[in-house]
Amino acid sequence: MTSARPSAPVVRIAILGSGAVGAALISLLRSRSDDLTVQSGARLEIAGIAVADLSRARPDHVPGDLLTDDAASLVVDPSIDVVVELIGGMEPAGSLIRSALESGKPVVTANKALLASPEGIALRNLAHERGVDLLYEAAVAGAIPLVRVLRESLTGERIQRVMGIVNGTTNFILTKMTDNGTEYADVLAEAQDLGLAERDPTADVEGHDAAAKTAILTGVALGFDVVTADVSCEGITGIGSMDIEFADRFGYVVKLLAVVERIGEDEISARVHPAMVPKSHPLAGVRDAFNAVFIEGESAGELMLYGQGAGGLPTASAVVGDLIDATRNLLGKTTAPVPERQPGRLHPAAELRSAYYLTIDVEDRPGVLGIVSTVFGEHNVSIRSMEQEDLVDVARLIFLTHASREGDMNETIAALAAIDAVKRVGNAMRVFGERE
Repeated sequence: MTSARPSAPVVRIAILGSGAVGAALISLLRSRSDDLTVQSGARLEIAGIAVADLSRARPDHVPGDLLTDDAASLVVDPSIDVVVELIGGMEPAGSLIRSALESGKPVVTANKALLASPEGIALRNLAHERGVDLLYEAAVAGAIPLVRVLRESLTGERIQRVMGIVNGTTNFILTKMTDNGTEYADVLAEAQDLGLAERDPTADVEGHDAAAKTAILTGVALGFDVVTADVSCEGITGIGSMDIEFADRFGYVVKLLAVVERIGEDEISARVHPAMVPKSHPLAGVRDAFNAVFIEGESAGELMLYGQGAGGLPTASAVVGDLIDATRNLLGKTTAPVPERQPGRLHPAAELRSAYYLTIDVEDRPGVLGIVSTVFGEHNVSIRSMEQEDLVDVARLIFLTHASREGDMNETIAALAAIDAVKRVGNAMRVFGERE
């Protein structure tokens, strides 16, 4: 281990929260103290750890003498140099971060829900006004250095699109469904047993977690301020093994994608939805709980970042990286680059174009296919291919369309559902690739 420089200044850190990420961060700071001193230029000293319940049992490496249940006093303590917020949620995290920034202290956070809210935008503006850092690498994709790459390495690049898998729980579920032909509910139960899904998995499986990350990425990659509510969001709860099987048959893999892209000169699209991704695309090979983000730049072309997207140690690793940056900036009396943002002008979702996969169950009698095909044509949706499977009492029609307006596709689905001979309209899933 590299020896610490004895003359290095001390930077005192307050850690808010001692859950999985907080405990992992404390372990890293204590076990790698000398290395981090060399990397940051200062000795990083844990000065206080705020927790909600002082009586709760904690790992042995969490120093009990540093615990406090008075987070509000800790963040404004004049002896504290940097605050790390790992509580999560809107409050009290938002108020504590605000107090720290108003006291002139840099803040490192992994709080995606807060950052992707109007209060998050206000906190970022406050940090800029006070001339201190608000860093959040760990908020988007765990250990993947995505924010730093977009903010610094690609700062001169005009990013056209960022598209990725940013939720490990849903990717694990879809991977198992693909590998084993298992239904969604069974794989969700397995993920919960393994600790990869919460008892209440709504935030993950309905896409809300990915939507918050998408909002953050929109700002970092494209320079537009949006919040979670601006992100069009669809989850994976309606996807069945049948959809996975058909995707495989057609040469695709189903993934929950977060997509941020420029539309024309002054509009953007930010959305989360399942999609059929060609097996030849790099994102198709991202398995289990891993994350990956595919970046398309005007000059740089295509690149992909891949790695652990969640978990205590991977997320804590990203926090440590931000802590080093915050410490260096503090010593150098500077801050991380904060490009100007502008309000996001969202492209109407109905005008977005995509190819689609759709299944419908119909009465198995002459003339029904003609009626269904006419509905597609009447709403300007062109059929690329169609297959039929005979089931008990019904026929299942599986369609792939050419690229169509989302509004036209929605109208097609509504019209199909109104036909007496149509017994069920399945999921309309976007097919990545054909766009025009």
